[in-house]
Amino acid sequence: MNTNLLAVIVIGAGHAGLSASYFLKQHRIQHVVLERGLIGESWASQRWDSFRMNTANKLNTLPGWETDETEPDSFGTAQNLVASMKQYVQNYGLPVLTNTTVISLRKAPGSELFEIQTVQNGSTKTYSCWQVIVASGAQSQKQPARLAGKIDAKIKQLHSSEYRTAADLPAGGVLVVGSAQSGCQIAEDLILAGRIVYLSTSRVPRCPRYYRGKDIMDWLILTGFFNVRSEDIADSAQLHVRTPLLKGNDNGRKTLSLQSLARSGVILLGKLQDVVNDFAYFSEDAGAHVSFADEFSAQVKGFIDNFIAEKHLPAPTAEPDPDDEPDNSLNLSGHPGSIQFRKEGISTIIWATGFRPAMAYIQLPVFDETGNPVHQQGKSLVKGLYFLGLPWLRNRKSSLLLGIKEDAQFITGCINTLVQKQTMVGNQPD
Repeated sequence: MNTNLLAVIVIGAGHAGLSASYFLKQHRIQHVVLERGLIGESWASQRWDSFRMNTANKLNTLPGWETDETEPDSFGTAQNLVASMKQYVQNYGLPVLTNTTVISLRKAPGSELFEIQTVQNGSTKTYSCWQVIVASGAQSQKQPARLAGKIDAKIKQLHSSEYRTAADLPAGGVLVVGSAQSGCQIAEDLILAGRIVYLSTSRVPRCPRYYRGKDIMDWLILTGFFNVRSEDIADSAQLHVRTPLLKGNDNGRKTLSLQSLARSGVILLGKLQDVVNDFAYFSEDAGAHVSFADEFSAQVKGFIDNFIAEKHLPAPTAEPDPDDEPDNSLNLSGHPGSIQFRKEGISTIIWATGFRPAMAYIQLPVFDETGNPVHQQGKSLVKGLYFLGLPWLRNRKSSLLLGIKEDAQFITGCINTLVQKQTMVGNQPD
């Protein structure tokens, strides 16, 4: 067995892992980045053909690598993002090992060193290191669909990460389960392709795409909305609110809302409760989901209006946005509480049930009773082990590519301080 000793090992070569690698190299700290697939694997393998980023290019940068100044406000594709990440690795000479799956992370017996066992192209290899950054993210594993096993085998089932285009699906209607980012955007893609689409909705906030002369993200950054720190949130439930609906299609000027989907022909249903034989049963809460999203959008706009007034900023009045305004004509009370797959001609179900972290390889006491990593600003319960790329890691923007850079700089700064101390007493290599 080949053992390699390093100062730091980074697990994951997405935005988080590459940002960490950049700063570690700036600190001249010996390290390697281990990636189970290819660089930017999740972006490359989990997005559909028409996908666009929901934040502008200027917000999707890596440290030391700014976007093309000619298109800072454009919304790129996943392929654009992956290409820039690969170029970034090449330009900065970052030590990334692809096709390297971590199968265990533990403490070496009787030692302060971490021991990481990997499989690289079919061969087992073990690394030892003083510190570890787990940057494999919160969306590395598909969230299983609870009712998938009750669906007739004749109906094609896909997770949202496996969907590419309507043309790949069998003829017939499509039921999309879940109305967060992926579910709503895929429902729109399908309806534009001429499919009959049913959308099982859930409680998801949303924002207008463009408001009072600016992209909504520009306003939220300007107001300091994303700078709210995790420890300043009194109600822990706020830490689990889903990301508000946004899309980058239509040049980043169109709002994504349940009412806009309904007007385009998508049939809105409540939350999927059960499947019995050929019938799917739904809660009668689609109207409540629409109202919740409308109320959230109104709160965000009010927050921005108050900021503009307090700062005496020159901002135009809001332009009419039918997709953002509550639609009083949208009557969901008569929508069915159940549908029969065969009768409605539904041939495909797309489970937009989201993702979860894949951290079963970590064999250390760093998780709570629900299996979530316990940390303080990314520092785990085990000295020398850090998390990066998780929502609310340090503040609200930690879930954005924009915020990952700052978190990576903070974590690597902590590591650099510890490395310097350990080097002075001769416990750690350069």
